Amino acid sequence: MAILKIDQNNLAPVELGDSDQLKVGQTVIAIGTALGEFRSTVTKGVISGLGRGITAGGVGVASEKLEGVIQTDAAINSGNSGGPLFNIMGQVIGVNVAVSQNAQNIGFALPINLVKNSVDNFRKTGEFDRPYLGVMYQTITENLALKNNLPIGSYIQSVASGSPAEKSGLKSGDVVVEIDKEKIMGDDKISIAKTISRKKIGDEVIIKLVRNGKYMEFVVKLEKKI
Repeated sequence: MAILKIDQNNLAPVELGDSDQLKVGQTVIAIGTALGEFRSTVTKGVISGLGRGITAGGVGVASEKLEGVIQTDAAINSGNSGGPLFNIMGQVIGVNVAVSQNAQNIGFALPINLVKNSVDNFRKTGEFDRPYLGVMYQTITENLALKNNLPIGSYIQSVASGSPAEKSGLKSGDVVVEIDKEKIMGDDKISIAKTISRKKIGDEVIIKLVRNGKYMEFVVKLEKKI
């Protein structure tokens, strides 16, 4: 992300929406420069998933783990990164960031509320840094919980090496059920990513999880992502 100062008047800014209110199946529209060549390309699709965790990167580019992103089937091609994802009311609800190279019609966007938080942090500190936990996870819905005899929450698929999560003892296979006594729900409305995004670098959070059928609590100090 970058903040630009434009020396020009009479510009019409886009309206920012509320990504916390998004629902799977909702219609979205992506705009960008497809393949770095076709400017103002418009594609339409729906929200396929919320609260996804992905690893984004490219040839010769360092990969980055992104948490809590929006998944959409609106065509997002190379060159679209940084373009807006709109709802049908013309509000920006995401920023396009990645596309799956191994499948068709699987694109990802950062929720606009995450961008809002980053901008607010920049205004206060002059930096875009945000709190970092360091896990990739899968949301456990009520149906998945019943089928697999698991609690509703977030199943940790992997823990980043050297991350605050690893330092505090979190492991793959843990199921996070609460953060600071706020229940992690199975519908992405209250997810790990959304909860952590409201915290600050240096905050200590109490994570309640289930490991091998036992409830445990860990104190994790959030850090700046390096």
